[in-house]
Amino acid sequence: MEVAERIKKIRKAKNLSQKEVTAAINMGAAQFSRIENGKTDPSISTLEKIAQALGVTLAELFADDGQPTEVNSTDKTLMEKVKLMESLEEEEKQTLFTMLDAFVSKKRLRDALSNALKMT
Repeated sequence: MEVAERIKKIRKAKNLSQKEVTAAINMGAAQFSRIENGKTDPSISTLEKIAQALGVTLAELFADDGQPTEVNSTDKTLMEKVKLMESLEEEEKQTLFTMLDAFVSKKRLRDALSNALKMT
């Protein structure tokens, strides 16, 4: 993934507007838009400012490790949610696993019934 795409992805995941980022780094909106859309390559010092405004490290703008850190729950990938689940208390984990098992069982039953009806 290109740096421009990462910047945009991180900004959106953190629910920041372009205006908020440009205000934090003292940059014109048009220039930032060109950076985010990959139409211009920013300098390292500009990338450092952008990273700081987004609350990430400079390395995170280049590393494509899935999703950025500290994003809202609705923006998290499944793997990030699993990582967060690992930090829950044991009783909370068990409750969550019971709920997941119920949903998975329901889906399997629905799929089995659907396949059985197709065969008849």
